[in-house]
Amino acid sequence: MAGSLIKIDEEIASSSASISLGATDWDSSYDVYMVKINDMQYDTDNTSLGMRVLASGSPKITSDYDTAAKVFRSNAAFANNALPNYDRTYLTYIGGSNVATESLNAVIYLFNMNNASEYSFNTFEISTFQYTGVLEGSQGGSVYTVAEAHNGVQFFAGSGNISAGKFTLYGLKK
Repeated sequence: MAGSLIKIDEEIASSSASISLGATDWDSSYDVYMVKINDMQYDTDNTSLGMRVLASGSPKITSDYDTAAKVFRSNAAFANNALPNYDRTYLTYIGGSNVATESLNAVIYLFNMNNASEYSFNTFEISTFQYTGVLEGSQGGSVYTVAEAHNGVQFFAGSGNISAGKFTLYGLKK
């Protein structure tokens, strides 16, 4: 797959309120996009990671996001999470912290982003190593239930900022 990935945009977080990918560099020639997040960290304790689609470069802040995921934890039983009609896609559910040894990594696939007649949706796989030694993983997806075209995604912490991390947007070559 490495030869099929075409880098479109990359942002490095540094005490960032949000990270937007594609807003000014969107390439609408792809059917599928991939976002890779490496070594992301928060500056606030007990927060989560959210994502919104962008339309004309602006985040869609409406209650039209439906998310479902299976969460796996090294210190507890798995959990099922379903969050309909939220104002964001919840990518993490258990609070992250601002401890330097904690980090998040993710791969997110985006579908139907350029099709104004369909819902945009995504799948995600996320792993988080918490400072307590707990490893958490989640696998799921979400849909933005408004048929419109989108030109990127925005990531943000539920509270505080994203203190570090590399966010990369790729197009998947047909």
